[in-house]
This record gives sequence, structure tokens and C-alpha cells, in this order.
Amino acid sequence: MMSADNAGITTRRAYRRTDDYTPGTPKIGIVTEPLPLPLSATKVLIKVHAVALNYRDANISNGGNPWPVTPHGIIGNDAAGEIIAVGEQVKFLEIGDRVAPNTDTKNLTGREPTRSWLAADEDGVLADFLVYDEMVLGKLPTYLDWIQASMIPCAGVTAWSALKGAWIGQSVLIQGTGGVAMFALKLAKALGLTVVLSSSSDRKLEAVCEQFPEPPILTVNYAKNPNWYEEVLEHTNGVGVDIVLENGGPGTLLKSMKCTRRGGIVSQVGYLDRKKFDDAQEILPTLIDRRIILRGINAGSKMDMDDLSSALTATQIKFDDIIDSTWAFDDADEALQYLWEGKQVGKVVIQI
Repeated sequence: MMSADNAGITTRRAYRRTDDYTPGTPKIGIVTEPLPLPLSATKVLIKVHAVALNYRDANISNGGNPWPVTPHGIIGNDAAGEIIAVGEQVKFLEIGDRVAPNTDTKNLTGREPTRSWLAADEDGVLADFLVYDEMVLGKLPTYLDWIQASMIPCAGVTAWSALKGAWIGQSVLIQGTGGVAMFALKLAKALGLTVVLSSSSDRKLEAVCEQFPEPPILTVNYAKNPNWYEEVLEHTNGVGVDIVLENGGPGTLLKSMKCTRRGGIVSQVGYLDRKKFDDAQEILPTLIDRRIILRGINAGSKMDMDDLSSALTATQIKFDDIIDSTWAFDDADEALQYLWEGKQVGKVVIQI
């Protein structure tokens, strides 16, 4: 058994938020800080190899999170690393295991009454070393490289949770071309679902359709057509899709419901549109009339992450084709700004 002291690691480099929301100023900065050592009995030390950024990271760093966050916290909740030291009572993991913490470290089974979100209620994962209790860690598939594996804990589990209940031959509306959306697209195609993809950019839609030509992806440009839900209905012969991966919130929820089939599911995974609920009076009647199941998605439980990793290991799906770009650790602030400006198609990953 190797202790952190034996591993020769006592400090880490991490990116903490500046909490300066002035446009044009750095939103994160590198700090060197001591690790919480020695390891307590059930904790492990992790060498991080890659961290995948999400819109949530940029939003929190720019002061846009709708929930309270700890001041000057470490950003990031998508990571992949290997265990290099373990506490004396660690039972389920060992040195060399490829692991990641769950996005909500309190949500192990889906029935826990409390939450603790990485990068919000507690520090996130954009650091070269991490210490966690073994109970919050999930094992990652061994067939994926570090960059691909780093997408699993947040983007992957969110997509997995949002698509629960789908089966072959059904249809899904996926909003956007960011990390969660592209991961969901990969899962949806593997599940045999018809995909309707929406974006405000014809260039991005064309790029995705070129990349995944068979079976064809149906597309909707919501910027060109304010009533884009009508196009979704046309794509589905007036019935509506079986599941919506809803990423907008106030400005898009009602329209998403209008193009969901009766008895279908709307998985609310994001809140990109900050408009007020001007159409709130229509939401409840539409929800009832169309018998829609509206469910909030906050990534998922550790069991969900374990289930996703098992499914990926069985299917051997690769995700190298949805990586927008990789960045050096020292360029993380630039990568965060790139993400904030919405330039990406797929995942932005920091290699460590």
C-alpha cells in the first residue's frame, strides 16, 4: 500500500475562480496549495490526466450560476485520473484504477436527501491532484484514453440520464452542439434513435451532419424560425419526438413541450436561455394536455455513472469524434473563454 507521502506528493496546482466578473479580466487563476494529507482511512489520492470543461464552468466563472457557490472555488466536474495512493481502509479501489468523482458527491444511489455539487458546493476538479473518499468515485472504462474518459462524469452521465426510457426506433430532439448534446447524439445513435438536432448555426449543423451521415440527422435552425417546434413536428409527421434534451429553459421549454409527443419526456438539462417565463401561463395546460413527463436532470448518481461505464465497456463506443479541442493546463483560462463564447462543437478538454 502506497501512502501520499511515499508517492512524494504534498501539493497540487489548481485553478480557482477569481470571482471578478468584469468583462475581459481572467476568470480563473493557478494556485499552488497543500493537499489534504495524510490520507484518511477511506480516501485516495488521484493523479488527474484530463479535465473536460462544460458550459457550467464558464457560467459559474462569469457569475451566472442560479445557485450559490463557494467563493473562489476550483472549477470543473468532468475529470479522469488514476489512483496513486490509498488510505489504510480503502476496500473497493486500488492503486492504478482509473476513476472520477461523481458530479454530486452526495448522490450515490439517487435517493439521498442532500446534495453537494462539484465546483459549486465544494471544490471542483481542475487540478493536477485530487483527494476523495472512495465511495464517491466511479471506475472509468479502460478502453478509452484519458481525454475521452474525462467526458463521462458530467457530460456523459447527464446525457445518459436525459435519455433514460428511450428504446430503439424512437426519436429525440437534442438542443445545441455542446459537450452534453454531442455525447447524447452518440448515445442516441447507438440506441437506434432518430435524432433531430437544433442549433442557431447552419455551419455547426452542417458540420455535425457531415460527420455523422448515416442514418441522416434531421436539423432545425431555431434562430431562423422562432416557431422551430413546428419544424420538429414536420420531421415527426405531426406526432412530436419521444424525448427532448432541453437545454434552453425559460425561452424554449414551452416550444419543446409543443413538439413532444403525448406521453413523451422532456429532460431539462440546462438553462442557457435567461429570458423570463413570459409564456408561463401556457406551460401547465400544455404539460397536462400532452401528458408530458418533465424531469430535471442534474447529471446523475454514482450508480448512473457506473451503469454508463458498464454500457460503454460493452459497446466500446469511442468519443474522439466529438472532441472540439484539447488545451494545455497552463491555457485553461483561454479555453474557458473559448467555451464561454460558444465557439465549440463538442467537448473542450484540458490535458494535464
